[in-house]
Amino acid sequence: MKTARFLAGELSRLSKAGIRTFIIRGNHDAMSRVTKELVLPEAVRLFGGTPDTVMIERAAGDRPVAIHGLSFANPRAPDNLVPRYKPAVADAINIGMLHTSLGGAPGHDSYAPCSPADLAASGYDYWALGHIHKRAVIEGASTIVMPGIPQGRDINEDGSKSVTLVSIDNDRAVKLEEKPLALAEFKRVRIDVSGLTDWPDLAHAMTRNLEAARKKTAAPELVARIELHGATPLAWRMHRDSDLLLEEAKEQGSRIGNTWIEKLAIESDAPPARESNTGADPLVELQTLIADRVLGSAGFDAALEAVASQVQGQLPTDLRNVFGADEAATRAALQDLARDGVTEVLARLRAGPTRGET
Repeated sequence: MKTARFLAGELSRLSKAGIRTFIIRGNHDAMSRVTKELVLPEAVRLFGGTPDTVMIERAAGDRPVAIHGLSFANPRAPDNLVPRYKPAVADAINIGMLHTSLGGAPGHDSYAPCSPADLAASGYDYWALGHIHKRAVIEGASTIVMPGIPQGRDINEDGSKSVTLVSIDNDRAVKLEEKPLALAEFKRVRIDVSGLTDWPDLAHAMTRNLEAARKKTAAPELVARIELHGATPLAWRMHRDSDLLLEEAKEQGSRIGNTWIEKLAIESDAPPARESNTGADPLVELQTLIADRVLGSAGFDAALEAVASQVQGQLPTDLRNVFGADEAATRAALQDLARDGVTEVLARLRAGPTRGET
């Protein structure tokens, strides 16, 4: 209810400023006890579970505005809801509000699926959509905007985040203006370390790329995930001393200013070993043996799944999908963990500089 009270207070500020607010419920708040108990100011209109239209009368000579909305009655909305909306009001500016996944997007369940053609066929001038957290604009007979979110929550919501200010003239011309609002922008900083042979060169490469990412970031704060990829003789040490490398990256971020390191992801491998008169590198031979005969074998997979099952059984109920929500996802996650583990163990076996040496 603390969140509800905060929302009600902010809506009251809009109401006192003479700004009306229109809200529809989506999959997350369709059955929410909090939103049902929320006391809204008079200037706020919360659409219900049946299609409705609110008319806004304007000054003489200005077109009236018709705002069409429909809230989810249930968390699931498997059907196209567009045909249920009321017809466009003649000689008015028609605005539609809809919570929808459109044609679908990776990582998003399907809600009220529809197509841009369905929306355009409504005859509305503008559609304000919600659900997918990435901004998208579709121009056509109707202007369609999925504004995204004003602030990313984690690295999977990377990139610039904003709201969209929409202006509609009496001639129904629609003007869009993106307004960046994020206080912090998540960004993946991918660095090719191919061929680097000296630790200081690796540090310099991270600094250059972080500085470039900072310059391209409009938000006050940058939260970066550094992804190191490419074949380099330093790969063994990078995996072994990843904690030191992470601290180095954090220090560089501090020097750059307003730059925070969310994670260091190492995807680098050592270049293929060249055989010499004394034979191949034994650790490379061990890596090849594990890759060819251990990983993916029936016995190893069975043992891995048994350990994972034991761990899952000890976790709280809400964390038991940590390895995946279904059998296929769990198997893929365990294989990834196994490969990462092999790389980590081999890196620790690899002889090299002491951990205190940077």
